[in-house]
Amino acid sequence: MLLHIHPDNPPARQIKTVVECLLDGGVIVYPTDTIYGLGCDIFQQKAIEKVARLKQVDPAKAQLSFVCSDLSDLSKYTKSISTPLYRMLKHYLPGPYTFILPASKEVPRILKSRKDTIGLRVPDHEIVRTLLRELQHPILSASLPGEMVEDYCDPELIYRNFKDRVDIVIDAGPGGMTPSTIVDCTGPEPVVTRQGLGPWEEE
Repeated sequence: MLLHIHPDNPPARQIKTVVECLLDGGVIVYPTDTIYGLGCDIFQQKAIEKVARLKQVDPAKAQLSFVCSDLSDLSKYTKSISTPLYRMLKHYLPGPYTFILPASKEVPRILKSRKDTIGLRVPDHEIVRTLLRELQHPILSASLPGEMVEDYCDPELIYRNFKDRVDIVIDAGPGGMTPSTIVDCTGPEPVVTRQGLGPWEEE
């Protein structure tokens, strides 16, 4: 299904359709403040395995991430956040950043890396944040498979390529071409491991 949703004022009925799909184990393509991504409910293991097959990765070995609705939601899925770390997250989020943090026991085992870490995002995009508030827990964040990023800016082209492999492609207009900036916060100091759309200021 190709589902057109207004990016600034998503109708409740359309959001409900997507939420029901996720709760039923569906896989979606959804917009963020960076690029369109693959997503599913983080508590639906078969859906996570389907995303991993689409990406041709082993979910137990891949560093998978997920998106949260806000900082309060994010804090449930990482171990205790120090005051300096909280201030840093508050400064950069919502925004085009993925933070690698120690995973809490709330993170499904299949999504934890071998280092017991998880990538967490709070995108600055009204559709995905409305969707997360309605779902009441995060969804998986994975880039679309392949190397031609420009192919994944146009939702109609995405739909043609993935209509037989995913349940819903959300069309919120043209997407971006630059992924999020990844910041590893598991060491003594934050380290940028991928410079993406989000600018990074050295603390």
